[in-house]
Parts: sequence; structure tokens; C-alpha cells
Amino acid sequence: MLKQRVITALVLLAILLPALFYPSPVPFAAVALVFMGAGAWEWGRLNGLAGAASVGLGAVCVAMCGAAWATGWLHQPLPWLWAIGGGAWVLGGALLLRGGVAGWPHVPRALRVVGGVLALWLAWLAVAQARVAGINYLLSVLTLVWMADIAAYFAGRAFGLRFTRSKLAPAISPGKSWEGVWGGMLGVLLLAVCWAWADAHWHAQVSSLYSHLARRGWWLLPIGAVFMAAMSVVGDLVESLIKRSAGVKDSSGLLPGHGGVLDRIDALLPTLPLAMMLSQF
Repeated sequence: MLKQRVITALVLLAILLPALFYPSPVPFAAVALVFMGAGAWEWGRLNGLAGAASVGLGAVCVAMCGAAWATGWLHQPLPWLWAIGGGAWVLGGALLLRGGVAGWPHVPRALRVVGGVLALWLAWLAVAQARVAGINYLLSVLTLVWMADIAAYFAGRAFGLRFTRSKLAPAISPGKSWEGVWGGMLGVLLLAVCWAWADAHWHAQVSSLYSHLARRGWWLLPIGAVFMAAMSVVGDLVESLIKRSAGVKDSSGLLPGHGGVLDRIDALLPTLPLAMMLSQF
């Protein structure tokens, strides 16, 4: 299993890093589009669609992304879209987690399928726009999610259930603790402060998410960082809820040793559009 994880990670890095650092944002947007199409295929399978229907759902997602690309949306400010998408994630995430695993099957399947494709389309548009904004900006958003996950893991291992008597969401993700969430938030907060300071100190030509927040007031930086860390947890829990409802461990086996595409990008689905919202208001 470890060997599979390492090989898969190396292959992904060999694809993503050249695309990310290429002078033009086109290669990265194209690679991200492929991943979102694969995620839509997984989404169809998780929601009980037959093989051909799931492939068709992936094609629909790719077509939607392509249409937004062709109409020039990658280079246009879309504050209204990010506000609607971000608000939908905050409200929808809260409702889904409140309903729990048992509540998911009661959501009409058509609504589930459409909602998932829209979430993937919105995430692709956000990550593509972030790359257009600049590598520094995109990396600041991606590393926020990675820091939240890594810090939560180590904080949970070290302090899990030492300060609280209950898990975060035992029916959805038994391994997560409140101490892990707090550790993830602290890690993101430290990352945000250090990154914003580095941008100011070295006069970064391209602002990061943290610099955007800091320019509107340093008081907004910790609030935005903690909020984004919390929403990364929401994205993770929502996908775990859906997998438990479907009775599967992974969204697919597309990435040997890592599960599926949705397993890798679940926390990014809400944080990407919310990052664009915070940087454009």
C-alpha cells in the first residue's frame, strides 16, 4: 500500500508541478479540468448512476468547464458567483451535516447529482481563476487546506479527547476529534500570518489570499484563516458522509493507494470558491 501511495504521488507531482509552474495558466487549467471530470464520474457512481450515465455526467462537467473557459470567465471578476457559491456551501454544508448519514438518501437524487456537478464546476473555475491570478495566490489557498489537514492529524494524535469527551462527528468520521480541528485552525492561522508577513517583507509581485485579507485590516486575517480552515473540515466531512451513505470506503480506485479524485479534493471544493469570494469582495 505504501509503495502504491508513493508511486501515485510521484506520478501526480510529475503531472501537476510542470503544469502549475508553466508560464501560461492553460496547462494547469486543462489538468484541473480532467480531474474535475473524473470527480464528476465518481460522483455519479456514488449516487447510484449506471456506468454510462456516470461517464456522461463526467462529460457534462467537462463541457460546463469548457464553456466557462471559452466565454472568458477565467479572466473576469465574478464576485456574485463566488458569493452565491460560497453561501451555498456554508448553508448546504451545515444542513447536510445536521441531517447526517441517514439524511442524505432523502435528498432527491436529481438534486444531489446536479448539486455535485455544480460544486465541481465551481471549484474548477475557482482554481483556474486562482492560477490566472498567480502562482503565489493559488499556492496560498492549496497550502491552507494541506496545513489544516496535517496540523489536524498531528494535533488529533497528540491531544485527541484530552480536552473534550466526544468526537467531532463519530457517525460520519470516527477518527476526527475537536482537538484535531483546533490544531488545524491554529496551523492555518500561523501559516496565514507568516505568509502575509513574507509577502510584505519581500514585496511579492502577486498577492496571496492572506495579503488580500491583511490589506483590508489585520483583524480580518485571523477571522478569514479560521473560517477557511473550518470550511475545509466541512468539505471533508460532507464527502465522508456521502461515502458512508453509499457504503464505500473510497470514492473510486482511480488513484492507487489514495482512493479517488474526490478523496483528494474534498476539502478544496468549498475552500476554493470561498477564497475567491474573500479576495474579490
